[in-house]
Formats: sequence, structure tokens, C-alpha cells
Amino acid sequence: MVRTDGNKKNSKHSKKRKIRYGRILIFILFVIIVIIRVNFSLTRPKNENNLGEISKEPEIVVIPDTTIHMSVIGDIMCHSPNYTAAYVAVTGTYDFTPFFTNIEKYISSADIAIGNLETTFAGKSRGYSGYPTFNSPSELGVAMKEIGIDVLGTANNHSMDKGYSGVVSTLDALDEIGIDHMGTARSEEEQSTILVKDVKGIKIAFLAYTYGTNGIAIPKDNSYCINLIDKDLILKHIQAAKELDVDLICVNMHWGIEYQTAPNAEQQELADFLFENGVDIILGSHAHVLQKMEKRTIELEDGTTKDGFVIYSLGNFISNQQDIGTRDTVILDIQITKAGETGDLTIDKVDFVPVFNYNKGSGTSDRYRLIDLNTTLKEYEDGTSDISQTLYNTFKSAFDRITKIIQAV
Repeated sequence: MVRTDGNKKNSKHSKKRKIRYGRILIFILFVIIVIIRVNFSLTRPKNENNLGEISKEPEIVVIPDTTIHMSVIGDIMCHSPNYTAAYVAVTGTYDFTPFFTNIEKYISSADIAIGNLETTFAGKSRGYSGYPTFNSPSELGVAMKEIGIDVLGTANNHSMDKGYSGVVSTLDALDEIGIDHMGTARSEEEQSTILVKDVKGIKIAFLAYTYGTNGIAIPKDNSYCINLIDKDLILKHIQAAKELDVDLICVNMHWGIEYQTAPNAEQQELADFLFENGVDIILGSHAHVLQKMEKRTIELEDGTTKDGFVIYSLGNFISNQQDIGTRDTVILDIQITKAGETGDLTIDKVDFVPVFNYNKGSGTSDRYRLIDLNTTLKEYEDGTSDISQTLYNTFKSAFDRITKIIQAV
């Protein structure tokens, strides 16, 4: 006799186990799906509406352009009447700052300001002197610092007026005052070291050279003390500047013929040479009168072009010279832009302020004043100035000379 109730029980238990295992499997699958979905939602980029459907585009960083303004002045001379007028008897010192009150704003507002120091600071013990061998109170350098001058070229025909020791003393004085310099040196290493200024992220290399030293011998043992206009030396310095990855090369050139209002063939040939080898800005001095300025497009060896600028002579910034043209000068404002995306440099424009070195004559405490001709002439014409008609005519004649010469084609 066969019993069937035990098999029925086994069959029931088997069904229950299958149902239970199925439920467990479903639960495990559900947990796995949840885990996968959670991980996916955490790792997938979502749009700003958190819809999780569209990826946000990467943010594009735009590097802005950088624009700077370079202010440039001419020959800083100091004849004996200049420092006599600056003497303060009460203190036994010299104060040149009143000379520059009217024009200081054009220099101090610039991002960087350049000039040419055509005298020495050899010290009081050597005796102060004017032409033909200059030695000036270092307070003149202090005044330059106070009106905003950052860099001075020291290579010119009066650099050796007090010998090698005068070169060293001048550089020591400028270091103490806090003005950078180029063109003369106290060692071979200093001559080979390129002055580079970082101006708001634009790196500018500064170089300076002179045609000679008025026949004063350069010591053989210290031949490095002054940069003469020698193409091999210039090329060496330009190459050294390029290796420093500078954005712009600016060169002071003491050249040409005194009192000539037009550049000669040598100046023009040297300008071409400098531009062709990588120089961007050329600042000329020595003539003691103004010569023209030019903005150029320079074609490079690879066929690309760049901007270049030259002013062949800036004239005298301050002096006691009296001949026509020797009291005419300008303050340049060179606007330079570095493109943020490409790093390319452009010389956007060059403006100038016409300036006249007004000399009231001996015996006056305020003998020398640099006159901002634009402002002074306008004030007279508006009836807000008390200068005489004669003085207005003098200033107007200077203004006309300056604008005619500097913009000559």
C-alpha cells in the first residue's frame, strides 16, 4: 500500500522554498538596480536645472589685454646757473623740484618713465661744475625720482666728465635714490646684465649707447664702464635680452649732430639696424634740439610684421642753453598693449606734450620753469591767464616749432 500524504508535504515545502528564493532574488536584483542608479546619478554631470540630461559646457577663460603708458623725457642737463638757482641757502642744499611743478603730472601718472641723464653725480668734494665737464648735485636725481622717473640712460658724451670714478659715483647715487639705469657699468658683469622692468606683466628690456665721450679716454682696464655705439656689442645685448623672454626692447641712442633738427644718414641707418634686429622703441638724444618721431611697421625675416617707434632726438628736458630750439622739448606718452590671447605687442599711439624751458633770468628765486604749452596757451586764449602778450608770443612760437619738427615727414 502506497502512502501519498508525505509526498504532498514535500511538494508543498518545495513550492514554498522556490517562492522564498524567488523573492530573495528579486530583492537582490532590486538592491543592485538601486545601487547602480545612485552611482550613475552621482557621477553623471548635470545641467544647471539638475535635470541630469545635458552636460554643462566647460567655462572659457578669456585672458584680458594689458595696456601701459610709457612717459619719456629728453636730456637732463645741469649747467652752473641751473644748480645755482636750485640752491637753498638756509639748508645749504639744492631743490630742483620747483623747476618741474607744471609738468610733473604727465610723468608721475605713467606706468613707467624714462630719461637721459647728461651729467654726473661725482660728489660735492669734486666741486660742482657745468659745461664742459659736468658734475651736479645729486639732489637733481632726487627731483627726478620725485616727479616719477623710473629709469635713466647714463651713456652719453658727458658720462666720463669726471673719469671712471665719476661713473661709479653716479651709479652709486642713482642706486641710493632708487632710479634704475643702463648704459654705464661698474664691472663687466654689470655691463652684461640686461635691465628688465616688469610693467603690469609686460617685460621691457632697456639698453643705452653713445657715439663717444668728448675725447675723454676710457680706461683700458675698465673698458666696460660705458656702452659705445658698436654693432657687435649692441647685437650681443639684444640677444641677451631675447633670451630673457622679454616682450619689448627699448634702446636709448646718444647720436647725431648737435643743433640739427633733422636726423642724419647715420642715425637713420642705425635705426634700421636696431629695428631689423629686434628693437621695438628707440629714444634719441644728444642734438639738444628736437628731431622728428616715426611710428613704423617692421617686417621680420619670417614675413610677419610688428610695430616700431623712433624719436631721433627729444631735445633738452632741462638746461641753461638759450639758442633757438634748445629750450623746446616734449614729454612723450607711448601707449603699448600686449594681447592677452596671443602675447603680441602693439604700439597703439604716441602722444606728446609740447614743453618750453622758461628762463626768467638771473636774480630770481624761480628762474627756471618748464611750461606746459598746451595748457598755458589755452588759458591765455580763454582770458584766464595773466601772462603778457610778449610772453604769449614766445610760447606760441615755441609751440609752432615743436609741432612742426616732431611731426615732420
